[in-house]
Amino acid sequence: MAIKTHKPTSPGRRTYTRVDTAKLDRKRPERGLVRSNAKSAGRNNSGRVTVRHRGGGARRLIRVVDFKRDKDGVPARVAALEYDPNRSAFLALLHYADGEKRYILAPEGLERGQTVASGDSAPIRVGCAMAIERIPPDRPIHNVELQPGRGGQLARSAGASVQILAKEGGYAQLRMPSGEVRMVSLRCRATIGVVSNSDHQNVRDGKAGRKRHRGIRPTVRGSAMGSHDHPHGGGEGKAPIGQAAPRSPWGWKTLGVRTRKKRKPTSRFIVRSRHATRKRR
Repeated sequence: MAIKTHKPTSPGRRTYTRVDTAKLDRKRPERGLVRSNAKSAGRNNSGRVTVRHRGGGARRLIRVVDFKRDKDGVPARVAALEYDPNRSAFLALLHYADGEKRYILAPEGLERGQTVASGDSAPIRVGCAMAIERIPPDRPIHNVELQPGRGGQLARSAGASVQILAKEGGYAQLRMPSGEVRMVSLRCRATIGVVSNSDHQNVRDGKAGRKRHRGIRPTVRGSAMGSHDHPHGGGEGKAPIGQAAPRSPWGWKTLGVRTRKKRKPTSRFIVRSRHATRKRR
């Protein structure tokens, strides 16, 4: 896919860009594979705001995506490539030989009419899913499981892929898109290929309205608030923070102080942290 620009007929249109979706099928989503989206506007079950700056947005249906790829031994034909408003990647609609239909994440290079499969008997080609122990190290993978049978959790966004570095002792060392190196069981499944729509990161919104269409509300600086709303607020005119360190709206230190209380049990599987790969300035 390529980035498409438009004539500057308005200020918002001047810098507006989007991904060219000419190769996608312009059809309604498959009935039986969609469900309604009950919006919560960032609230939890008790009504408290747990994610700020959420609300509004365009209506959209949730596509039920098969992240487990557990239909083994049954070949499937790629019937359509579709846009999904809920994620950055595109979807592929599979028609299985027994009549079932499922959505999967579409990798780069997957075309209509191709045949994909999953399981131990699946061929080594783009779009096929199998255990990591069967995948050659030179093939990029995505939709990687953290636990066997749980479904893919890693590398599911547009343009993401994972590289296999080594296999030993029942585990594979995988390099994540962030640079982190993590150990994952060889029995975990993954899909061969790079996730589609790699140009997603080059898209420019062009206007604030595109953010609002996605349900993202404005973010206000703490220094522009009152003292009762934020620790940085208050004062006459522009004023400095006035504290020893910048604070969050709830008074937590936000720069130079570690806020993580303890290591997660899964931290023992991290061979190299993603934070160690950042260049120090």
